Amino acid sequence: MTEIDKLKNRDWYYFLDDEVAARKAFAATKCAEFNAISPSNPDQQMQKAKELLGSYGERLSLQAPIHFDYGKNIHVGNDFLSNYSLTILDMAPVTIGNHVMIGPNVDIYTVNHPMTAAGRRQYLAKALPVTIGNDVWIGGHVSITPGVTIGNNVVIAAGAVVTKDVPDNTLVGGVPAKVIHSLVEK
Repeated sequence: MTEIDKLKNRDWYYFLDDEVAARKAFAATKCAEFNAISPSNPDQQMQKAKELLGSYGERLSLQAPIHFDYGKNIHVGNDFLSNYSLTILDMAPVTIGNHVMIGPNVDIYTVNHPMTAAGRRQYLAKALPVTIGNDVWIGGHVSITPGVTIGNNVVIAAGAVVTKDVPDNTLVGGVPAKVIHSLVEK
């Protein structure tokens, strides 16, 4: 079994493997190219973003700089908007629904490392997918950890660290993020 097979199977994989490193190098190059494009040329920026992403819907807007681990595992729906300094470590799929807005300095992680020193010395990692529903607003400086699913019609308050699944129709905030109240309209 290759390290990429292990990665896809959600097993521990050797993250210095040549094939894994090639994915990261691809993304680093494409992100650098995107980040170097003048904001006065949004059409060129979007063309570069489309080369990097796995799939995308209508009306895509990304503000530089962006930092992705692979890019091809990122799938965004219609009306996607991210502010400055979006980091997505997408060794596993990151699926983002329609009508999602992401504030500045947001980090979405699919990769984790062992809790043991021995495991870290072996350069091991495990990647778990992240799913974000429709009609989600993620505030600035939010971190989303591996394996999390965020429901539909969710607001994540600025500075939150999301470590567990978030139900539909909620406002969450804090470290770790907890439900603050329901967003169901009455």
